[in-house]
Amino acid sequence: MRIFVTGASGWIGSPTVAELLKAGHQVVGLARSDASAAKVAALGAEVRRGDLADLDGLRAAAADSDGVIHLGYNHADFSPDGMAAAAALDRAAIDAIGDTLAGSDRPLVIASGVIGLVNDRPGTEHDRPDARLHPRMANAAATLALADRGVRSAVVRFAPTVHGRGDQGFVATLVDIARRSGVSGYPGDGGNRWPAVHVLDAAALLRLVVERATPGSVWHAIAEEGVGTKEIAEAIGRATDLPVKPVPAEHFEWLAMFFAMDVPVTSEITRQALGWTPTHPGLLEDLDAGAYGS
Repeated sequence: MRIFVTGASGWIGSPTVAELLKAGHQVVGLARSDASAAKVAALGAEVRRGDLADLDGLRAAAADSDGVIHLGYNHADFSPDGMAAAAALDRAAIDAIGDTLAGSDRPLVIASGVIGLVNDRPGTEHDRPDARLHPRMANAAATLALADRGVRSAVVRFAPTVHGRGDQGFVATLVDIARRSGVSGYPGDGGNRWPAVHVLDAAALLRLVVERATPGSVWHAIAEEGVGTKEIAEAIGRATDLPVKPVPAEHFEWLAMFFAMDVPVTSEITRQALGWTPTHPGLLEDLDAGAYGS
C-alpha cells in the first residue's frame, strides 16, 4: 500500500512510518518544516511538504494514496480557546481527506483518546463517549460516520500515556514537575488508574489497523489497562531519588485535571480481532530502566 501519514515526524508518527516501511508499504509523510522533512526522509519515506491547514494539499495527497493515517494534531495550547482551535483544524483536515476517499473503500485511520469513555467500569471499544465532552470526540464520531460514504474509516484511541525513551508527554511532564518541586507526588490515595502503551506497540497497532480494519471501527492502543498513580509516583521517585507522597491537585499544574482521573480501559477486542500483542516494556519498567532520565 501507498500510505499517506500526517504527523509523520512526531512522537507516534515516526515509529509508525518505520513500522509501515518495515512491513513493505510505501509511505508519504507530511512535513511542515525543514527539520520535519529531514526526519521523514531519514526514515526512508517520501516527503510531502505542507501542514494541516493546507486542505488542497491534503486532498491531493489522499487522492494519490491507498490509505491515510492521520496523526497530526496541534497540542501546543491547552487553553479552552486553544483546544477548540486545534479541534477545528483537525475536523477540517478529516473532512477534506474523507471527501477525497469517499466511495473508494480506502482506509482513513485517525488518532483519538480514551478519557471520558465511562465512569463506572473499564472502557471498551464498544463505548461511544458523548461528543459534547470535547470537540475532538466529535471529530472521531465524524470519522466513523464516513463508513456510510464508502470510506474504510477507523479510530484508534490511545492511552493518555504513550511512553518510551524520548517521550515529551504526560510522564515527562510528571518527571519535570517532580524535579522542580523536589517531590514525586500522587493525587489522593494514589489508587486511581492511568492506562499506558509503549510507542512501538502503538505503531504496530496502527499498521494492523490500516491493513485490516473494517469500516466504522474503533480500536484501543492500550497495553496496560491502568497503572496506579501511586505506583507511577514511586517509580519516578526511584528514578529521580526524590521522596514520594500525596500532594494537592495544583501540584500537577496543567495536568491536574487529568492525573486525578480514574481511567481504566481495556483492549481485549482489539487484541483478539487484530492479533495485536504488545511486546515492549511497560510504563514502570521504562521508568526504572531510565527512559526518562535519572
